[in-house]
Amino acid sequence: MVKIDTIDLGEFPLLLAPMEDVSDPPFRAVCKKNGADMMYTEFISSEGLIRDAAKSVEKLDIYDYERPIGIQIFGDKIESMREAAAIAEAAQPELVDINYGCPVKKVACKGAGAGILQDLPKMQEMTREIVNRVQLPVTVKTRLGWDEKTIKIVEVAQRLQDVGIQALTIHGRTRKQMYKGEADWNPIAEVKNHLDIHIPIFGNGDIDSPEKALEYRRRYGVDGIMIGRAAIGYPWIFREIKHFFRTGEKLPPPTLEERVQVAREHLEFSVQWKGERKGIYEMRRHYTNYFRGIPHFKPYRQRLVELPTFAEVSETLNEVAEKFSGHYESVLAE
Repeated sequence: MVKIDTIDLGEFPLLLAPMEDVSDPPFRAVCKKNGADMMYTEFISSEGLIRDAAKSVEKLDIYDYERPIGIQIFGDKIESMREAAAIAEAAQPELVDINYGCPVKKVACKGAGAGILQDLPKMQEMTREIVNRVQLPVTVKTRLGWDEKTIKIVEVAQRLQDVGIQALTIHGRTRKQMYKGEADWNPIAEVKNHLDIHIPIFGNGDIDSPEKALEYRRRYGVDGIMIGRAAIGYPWIFREIKHFFRTGEKLPPPTLEERVQVAREHLEFSVQWKGERKGIYEMRRHYTNYFRGIPHFKPYRQRLVELPTFAEVSETLNEVAEKFSGHYESVLAE
């Protein structure tokens, strides 16, 4: 069994990655329903939390059915991160996660996210201060290094473990790569197999099918897998991987009725949580994947990303269910 401190995550947990403007409560709800074992909030600015900025505070919202859940914070100032960790702890998650992996320029080039990989002593000191500030377990998500010439992920893991983190997730790319090219899991395996590393090591990057999940589990020996982009508009990825692990067989893809039902649940929660205008707007990024593979769907997708009211979007989903059901199932059977 894999444990983060006292949090039991089962034999081989599937984690939902923290993704900015994606991993909100409505998205997490449909992923949890489909088998995600551990989830994280969107990453939250330490400075925003300290200033009580509305956007940052909103991201602290968590619900009991999501548990176990971690709140992820980022920042470049040690004192701010200490205080942000305490604020996050007060929201009562199961753990506090530190983002040392975000590659986005406005974050990394200010020394936060993956930027701190250029200053390992500061990274270690910041982590120590956070671990000492809170009672909850502290975990970290990071990348292999700043670029291919500065990959020191074994040293990073040792430094972080030495100051008390309880688990480490590693994305198999450098900051320079952003999300391009293929993720390299060999350095992740090197960390996992290192004799001095005893905390759980989770791998992240490019897992987009049950077959790949099983292959990487066997090849690299990690304690679990974190899934990010493959879950956007396709929360079924978690149940499909778990079924494949258990049986060696692939589940059939979700039916059109399931796609419409889950998209509607996601939309309803989004509107409930954010209000109609914002909830509808932020839902638009998900429709392409929810209905991927449906022939001649483009006009309906166009409407879904343009219509301004919940009633109109809901009616369009009804039309999709009526128009495409039989045709879509026949496509799946081919």
